[in-house]
Amino acid sequence: MVLERTMLFLILLLLVPDWYIGRNYINPNPRKWVRYAYWIPTILLLIGMVIIYFTHDFSMASMQRLSNYILALMVVSMPKAIFTLIMILLWPVRYFAKKKHLTEFIACLAAIYGLGCLIYGAVEGKKHFQVKKVDIELSGLPQAFENYRIIQLSDIHIGSWTDHGKALQTAVDLCNKEKADLIAFTGDLVNNEAKELDEYLPILRQLKSKDGIVSILGNHDYSPYIHWKNREAQHQNIDALISKQRDELGWKLLLNENIILHRGNDSIAVVGVENAGDPPFPDYGDLDKAIGNTNSLFKILLSHDPTHWRRNVLPETDIQLTLAGHTHEMQCTFWGFCPIMFKYPEHNGLYQRGGRFIYVNPGLGYVMFPFRIGAWPEITVITLKRAIK
Repeated sequence: MVLERTMLFLILLLLVPDWYIGRNYINPNPRKWVRYAYWIPTILLLIGMVIIYFTHDFSMASMQRLSNYILALMVVSMPKAIFTLIMILLWPVRYFAKKKHLTEFIACLAAIYGLGCLIYGAVEGKKHFQVKKVDIELSGLPQAFENYRIIQLSDIHIGSWTDHGKALQTAVDLCNKEKADLIAFTGDLVNNEAKELDEYLPILRQLKSKDGIVSILGNHDYSPYIHWKNREAQHQNIDALISKQRDELGWKLLLNENIILHRGNDSIAVVGVENAGDPPFPDYGDLDKAIGNTNSLFKILLSHDPTHWRRNVLPETDIQLTLAGHTHEMQCTFWGFCPIMFKYPEHNGLYQRGGRFIYVNPGLGYVMFPFRIGAWPEITVITLKRAIK
């Protein structure tokens, strides 16, 4: 279903602008070879889409082919899509103010700008790491945890990293430079397969904090997008990923569990749920089980899907701070606007309701679309503060 929706989006992105530009600028051209040549890239991309669709299996190599194809299609179609959109928006100026050439000039500039952003996002944007520092004032935070510093990482999607770890090493170095008290990873370590981690284990082992690294699973970590031979094969893949996190990386992976952190005579609980997604994403979360006997403690929740906050966390618990990921901020945002805000009210950054907070990290990696524009990969450094009554 994910692949089908992606392909439908790409078909529309490819054909609608081509139809508009072809009808208004190419078909009137008297030279037949110009009309034929215009459609060659589109025809080749449609053939490539058919091949991708029938051969794609969500394996590492297949995901890389899909990403390369999407990038090629976006380079061809995105400038035309921007040109078409601007021309439609400026239609009143063109037809009533008789400013045809002005609107075309503006649309061309916008298309060139969009192409430049896309190229930058593909070459540099996906490793344009941002260290974002956030202070959060929390009611009930124990005195000993004043100024406690948590690095939040999310959505590494390790199978998408194709530069042999150079960029990932940079991100790890940036994390270690902060000398945090705790590192919290909020899911989607891989795209689909546990073996994606193998090449990068030596780099991820370098992550350090005083209280170690806690983690949870995201929707991709359950590998629901691969057509496994049987359920047992899928479960073996999940077990392998759990083992790699706990045994080979030394992370404290929380599967509807919690750990207690101590400072002097004070304690707080870090609670981690399995992916508690909103359909069509999987829901394995058991919030009651994860909280366990920590009701008397101040709690920080790790939950991959931010919709869990409104659905269950706010109405059913007293958890003061939730850390989530999942949205990627669509890996593309312009001047603070991203269409994903219409699906996820909490999609990037810090939100609060009634003095309770959620921070949604836009992710460190990328998946499927091999670029980041505006929605830069983020390392969030959260400093806990006691709310002044």
